[in-house]
Amino acid sequence: MESAFSALKRKFGEHVRSRTHVAQVNEILCKLICYTLTVVVHEMFESGISAEFGDRRPIE
Repeated sequence: MESAFSALKRKFGEHVRSRTHVAQVNEILCKLICYTLTVVVHEMFESGISAEFGDRRPIE
């Protein structure tokens, strides 16, 4: 977990800009979602995996 938190802070910064507690939690959750998406996309391109979403054509 510490390596994931470190990578998250390197990529998106270690400061939270929101003022209220609810907004801070939402900001951190959004950063986590964005980080997860960047990891997934990186692995897709590195491994040559194509993604298919529902009835749409695959992303290559």
